[in-house]
Amino acid sequence: MKVLIVGGGGREHALAWRIAASPLCTKLYAAPGNPGIGQFAHCVNIPAEDVEALAKFAIGEKIDLTVVGPEDALAGGLVDKLDAAGLKAFGPTAAAAQLESDKAFAKHLMRQHAIPTAEARVFDDFLKAEEYVLSRTEPLVVKASGLAKGKGAYVCDNPEQALDALAEIMKKRVHGEAGDRVVIEQRLSGPEVSLLAFVDGRTIYTMETAQDHKAIGDGDSGPNTGGMGAYCPAPVATDAIISQVEREVLVPTVDALRRSGRPYKGVLYAGLMLTAGGPRVLEFNCRFGDPETQPILMRLQSDLLEVLWAVANGTLEDVTLKWDPRPAVCVVMSSGGYPGSYKKGLPITGIEAAEADGDDGDVKVFHAGTARSGGKLVTAGGRVLGVTALGETIAAAKKRAYAAVSKIAFEGAYCRHDIADKAIK
Repeated sequence: MKVLIVGGGGREHALAWRIAASPLCTKLYAAPGNPGIGQFAHCVNIPAEDVEALAKFAIGEKIDLTVVGPEDALAGGLVDKLDAAGLKAFGPTAAAAQLESDKAFAKHLMRQHAIPTAEARVFDDFLKAEEYVLSRTEPLVVKASGLAKGKGAYVCDNPEQALDALAEIMKKRVHGEAGDRVVIEQRLSGPEVSLLAFVDGRTIYTMETAQDHKAIGDGDSGPNTGGMGAYCPAPVATDAIISQVEREVLVPTVDALRRSGRPYKGVLYAGLMLTAGGPRVLEFNCRFGDPETQPILMRLQSDLLEVLWAVANGTLEDVTLKWDPRPAVCVVMSSGGYPGSYKKGLPITGIEAAEADGDDGDVKVFHAGTARSGGKLVTAGGRVLGVTALGETIAAAKKRAYAAVSKIAFEGAYCRHDIADKAIK
């Protein structure tokens, strides 16, 4: 079948790598793609946010399955347009994707259906939000309600920091329209875990767990980023916890969306905190996480395209996922200065040497923010590469991933050095 992947980051490189390996795939396109994705797919110069152009391309090429990577295309209604044209897509409609694109909507749904989450208030008026924060004494989390590229959540130790976050979001407008409304919630404590599940409208099939590292610095210090690394599985998520999350979070969420006329198809990502009182939802995402996808797909042994096709066709109950028993660790190499300003166009070397360090593909370097310039591979984004490795243990996978990182160079390259330490401890 002819497949189109929408997006051009590390998540989409991992998807392209696995989809291209499927005997079902006869032609693979990516829009816009990146040099890593270009090893497997024909890259088309259409931005991932240009829903009209993407739909026109898919219709013109008679694409059998469009796999939507980033959230903007989902929120923009790409799946709706493809559905209307009679084409299959992997991903939720805009109405169902509101679970991610509107945090206020997600909070309301969770409150209505007793889905465990932090207590929260929603504001669209800065003065009222400020007044509420001034009335609090405990640590808070302030979130832009809309899509903010994974950078719209501010974890605050005290109300003073929460006031600064409010000003960033609602007065300085650092996230644009995403900050028209804010969600202010109690700050929970405990280990975090990401649980992703395939959903075909009714059937839910959970994947192996992962843990992301959002903060820029070691020890979870500094501002949040789109993700500086991840590992899979997360040992803290026991079978009992996973069953509890399926029962108390995933099932009621999918059921609530279906009964409200928003049937959910695609990947449902629950970002969770394992508190002393049980798992609590921090956020929902409506697509594969980045960088969680990289270590998860390193471990997937099943035909990914077969699974995506089953989701799109409502036959997920016929699928059985097989996993490599070895854990995987992904370390993100970013541009110096990220998540603030950074240089682009800096030459990258050493990727081939890094991948040669593994046995039979046990090390994979996924391109996230790269481009070609003058025949050379150069940096083109904040998160540049996701260096991912398998190992017999999480410690062994971490050691192999960082050994591969040491072989790659570009000016100002930065990475955290403690990815997966939580699992090792």
